[in-house]
Order: sequence, then structure tokens, then C-alpha cells
Amino acid sequence: MSVQQTSTDRPWEGLPPEALPAFAPHLAALADEIVEAIAREVPAYARPLEGAFGEAMSRGVEQALEQFNAMVRNPGSGRAPGRELYMELGRGEVREGRSLEALLAAYRVGARVAWRRLSSLGLEAGFAPEVLVLFAESIFVYIDELSAESAEGFAAEQAERAGEADRRRAAIIGLLLREPSAEPAALAAVAEAAHWRIPAELAVAAWPAQHGARVAAGLPLGSISATHDGVICAAVPDPGAPGRRQELARAFAGVPSALGPAVVAADASRSFARAVLALRIAEERPDPGLVFADEHRVELLLRGEPSLVEEMAAERLAPLSEETELSRERLEGTLLAWLRHDGNVARAAEELHVHVQTVRYRLSRLRDLLGDTLEDPDCRFELEIALRAAR
Repeated sequence: MSVQQTSTDRPWEGLPPEALPAFAPHLAALADEIVEAIAREVPAYARPLEGAFGEAMSRGVEQALEQFNAMVRNPGSGRAPGRELYMELGRGEVREGRSLEALLAAYRVGARVAWRRLSSLGLEAGFAPEVLVLFAESIFVYIDELSAESAEGFAAEQAERAGEADRRRAAIIGLLLREPSAEPAALAAVAEAAHWRIPAELAVAAWPAQHGARVAAGLPLGSISATHDGVICAAVPDPGAPGRRQELARAFAGVPSALGPAVVAADASRSFARAVLALRIAEERPDPGLVFADEHRVELLLRGEPSLVEEMAAERLAPLSEETELSRERLEGTLLAWLRHDGNVARAAEELHVHVQTVRYRLSRLRDLLGDTLEDPDCRFELEIALRAAR
């Protein structure tokens, strides 16, 4: 009995035709032996072989042996019809919450048991060593094929589940941010389907879409994210928790981003709108990172109606237009510091890092230019708004 020349990826096609009859009568008993060994040696499968679980395992082992038998008897037949079963076994591992390692371990156990049993039968039948070697190679190449198909099914199931999870998260974000607010029952139903607990309080973070979703991996536990209105945003639960701001700042390091105020779920659209407005501040900074909207309320207010602010600036600061660029810059900086510190010259000088007399001199010049407007509370308020907006 001699082996035939064959492809290394289908070594069973080189087995002599007279070899298989010695093994065929023992395949049913071998299937039982493999199933028992798997249940005994693979901890994840150490349970009674009954119900859907036992049926799937037994069917997988039996079909593997039947296919192997058929391919040896019919060289070149291939095994496309059996792929679905082994892909489904891989998918089943994802559904059961297991890694692929348990199934691959079961395949290895099955290959070892099959080889031990068939080699013993071959020796009893007086097969030549080269036939037994080819049998061993055939078994392990075949098991590699089954393993690859199960791995493909495992990956496909994971991808589909990830896609479904993404769709569900996007649906939650869409309901959270819609205006007017979604009905609480509708939001609760979508959140339940996605296994997301609606927090008592949340804040919405926003960052440019070109930075991708990788940032979301560093967000606090329970955060969900999706693309909305051209930016990526995330609902971050319990934004006031101890250490939460530092955690978020680390997650967004190097990425222009903004966090809206803490709100209840029904007001998430307000937090999102504030985050988007604050994102413009973050994008203008030379050092990218997270901007907290509640630390920039005045600036956000000024950005909310830029044309009105420009109108106030044009009117209130018009008397300074004849100054040189350097002189105007100094006078405006001094005026803003003086207004910010409620007319306290010493504190204004400290902020500007200049002598008190310098501030007094510039204020004298400002009074010459602006006249009585510096004595009118409403005018001073508009001046401060205009100067803050300009800076």
C-alpha cells in the first residue's frame, strides 16, 4: 500500500483507496469518543451534553468525520457544503459570551483523539509508516480548515454585533439631542434595547469628525458616542463625579473638543448646543484639548450673536480708531483690565504687569477719547462686552 503524490493543502487526496475501509466502520464510535474527550478536557464545555449545546457539538463532530470520509473517497470534491456549520459554531461562541479559544481547543482535542484512534487501527491493519504519516497530516490540515471557518464565523458575528451596537447607540444619541425633546418612554425603550442605563445627569462632549471615534475608547464607563450634525458627540454620565474632569481631559488630550454643562437627559440638546459653541473656542487654541463650556459662559454668550457684538464694538470703540495700532492695543487692554477690576487701578496694573502710574496715564487718555461714557454703567458694560469679544 503506497501513498500518491498530492497537494500539501489537500494531503488526504494522496491516501490509497484501500486504506479507508479499515477506518470507516469505526467512525461512529470515534465521534462519541471525541465528544466525550471534549467535554472532559475543555473546561468551557464541561457540562451535560444535552439540549441544543450537546446537539450542536455532536453534529459538528459527526459531520467533520463524514466530510473527511467523503473527501478521501472522492479526491477533488472539496467541502464547501459544510462551511456553514463550522462558521455557525464560531458565531455561537460570540453569542455564548466566550472567546474563540474554547472552540479551537475542542478542535485540537478532536484531532488528537482521532489521530490516536486511527493510528492504532492503521497499525493493526498493517499500514506502511508513510500511510500513517499522511493520515496524521490529513487530520491536522483538515482541522486547520475547520478552525479557520469557525474563526471567520466568530469575526463575522462580532462585526455584525458591533454594527448593531453602533446603530443602537446612534439611535439613543439622536433621541437625546432632538428638539423638541423625545418622549421619555421612547428614549427608555431605545436605551433598554441597547442595554444603556439612562443616567440621572449627563453632559455632552463634542469633537471634530476627522479625529474619529478612537477618542471614545478613553471616555468614562457608560459613555456612548455617535456622529451627529457633522461632529462626533458623546453622552457622558455623571459628569460631576470626583476626578471626572481630569479623566475627560486625559481622554481628549491633543484633540480640540468641548464639554457642555451637566443636565438631565431631557435637556441633553442644550448641553450639545453649548458644547458645539465651545468647540469653536477649542479649535482656535494653539494647544488642542478639552474646553469646558461652563468655564466660558461670557465668551459663549458673546459668540451667540456676533453681529450685535460687532455693532457695539464699532460704536463704543470708535473714538479709538484714530490711534496707532500699538496705542489702541494698549488702551483697549488697559480699559478692559480696569473694567474687569471694577475701577481698581492697582489690580489692573498688576494684571497688566505695568506700573500704577502707567495705568493712570492711559486712563486719562481714555477719558479724553471716550468722555462721559466711562461714567455711565450701561456704557461701561457694553464696552466690556466689546473688548472681551475682541480678545
